[in-house]
Amino acid sequence: MSDSVSVKRALLSVSDKVGLAELGKALAVRGVELVSTGGTARALRDAGLDVRDVSDLTGFPEMMDGRVKTLHPMVHGGLLSVRDNPDHAAAMVEHAIGAIDLVVVNLYPFQQTVARGADRNEVIENIDIGGPSMVRSSAKNHAFVTILTDPADYDGLLGELEETDGATRLEFRKAMAAKAFAATAAYDAAISGWFNSVDQPAHFPPRRAIASQLATTLRYGENPHQQAALYLPEFSALGTGIAQGEQLQGKELSYNNFNDANAAIELIAEFGAGDPTVVIVKHANPCGVATRSTLLEAWNDALACDSVSAFGGIVATNVPLDGPTAEAICKIFTEVVVAPGADEAARTAFAKKKNLRLLLVDELPDPHRVGFTQVVIAGGLLVQDRDNGHISQDILKVVTKRKPTDQELADCMFAWTVAKHVKSNAIVYAKDGATAGIGAGQMNRRDSSRIAAMKAKEAAETYDWPEPRTVGSAVASDAFFPFADGLLAAAEAGATAIIQPGGSIRDEEVIKAADEAGLAMVFTGMRHFRH
Repeated sequence: MSDSVSVKRALLSVSDKVGLAELGKALAVRGVELVSTGGTARALRDAGLDVRDVSDLTGFPEMMDGRVKTLHPMVHGGLLSVRDNPDHAAAMVEHAIGAIDLVVVNLYPFQQTVARGADRNEVIENIDIGGPSMVRSSAKNHAFVTILTDPADYDGLLGELEETDGATRLEFRKAMAAKAFAATAAYDAAISGWFNSVDQPAHFPPRRAIASQLATTLRYGENPHQQAALYLPEFSALGTGIAQGEQLQGKELSYNNFNDANAAIELIAEFGAGDPTVVIVKHANPCGVATRSTLLEAWNDALACDSVSAFGGIVATNVPLDGPTAEAICKIFTEVVVAPGADEAARTAFAKKKNLRLLLVDELPDPHRVGFTQVVIAGGLLVQDRDNGHISQDILKVVTKRKPTDQELADCMFAWTVAKHVKSNAIVYAKDGATAGIGAGQMNRRDSSRIAAMKAKEAAETYDWPEPRTVGSAVASDAFFPFADGLLAAAEAGATAIIQPGGSIRDEEVIKAADEAGLAMVFTGMRHFRH
């Protein structure tokens, strides 16, 4: 196997014609024979280049509306022949098959055709057959053939030819072959996904093919000894979010930054573009949430819930940032701030904090969107629907003798919204549109209740309040109370209303305890475990 292979004949067939004319001219200057098909050949001729039609090479015209043009031994023999194999060389001579040294192919725009809502027949016609066949043949035979599937690699090819006096080196061909097989795999995954969704709409098909593209490598993963990267789905209805945000300043986002910022934006999205709301997240758990008439008030009350945990946290807002709020945020160490915009005063304030990452998103994700989440386990992959479940007040079931007041209902709904985004076991106290205490990730619900109450007590001491904000609050539990102890812990903290899924075999015992404590309690019929 020779390291360097001279490029004397190139076959070009592309849907994306960006850079095509320039590439063709550069190859022609080097004396490379250009062979092409259909629209690609026309584009090259329009650029003033001599082009040999594939039909001239094969002796067959393009037929069946272009479905059959390159699927021919004269093409694939020239791509697949092992040049230093005597039998292959003899077959090429016997059948007058000329070697093809370079193939430049990008495929029919299948994904784009689906995305714009084309009808079935048009989608089917945009399934490329000849293109992937040439790509795979060329990539398989990368010992002798160079394959390009991305216009971004044209300059790399020309640089390679310049350095080697018209040849390509094996390392370059290997890299392009790997990229080519990834391209056809992603293409087939998109087609498979479309067929599964349209013709065999099984929620979980027998085979699930997904494709993603590297957006960037990250400094490291959760810990410095772990490598990490960000990938973007190539064919998905995930919509936009943190991955598409515009970073205006600060250090490169880390794996943990992305993960925490995503937790923050998923929660803030629940509040839409309503009253100004601030979410503060630490280690993917909210540690303070508040809705107020101004963003600055929302920040102050979100911070007051747990100012200790907020240090080094992630902040998200549902409305554009203003100067006063930015100035207040800058008073503590903050890793990332995410918002749907920021005025000049806010940008100026944040610019003073060089390491703070300011990330702007065009819009908040839809909290009710469909989709899947997945977790890698030893030997497998767990896939589930994303938790887009939501409730409204009119489906709540009052189960206690005392009905909640309007304010208690509002606080219940606020607490429930936040609890959905807190790691289980989750307990959230809320009062007047702000979290009063959050207990996350404990092995039992009673401890979560006590931790949340403890944080509320610490906040009262820090801010010199007459009593913790859990007094007169509503408390949300992400899953049912299996025993009355967790509920009683909430009552001890001063909560007056409870919202929980219900469904325990001890519901009657828990309801009885709530009645004896004078609490109002409602069942949602839906739980929100989060692991």
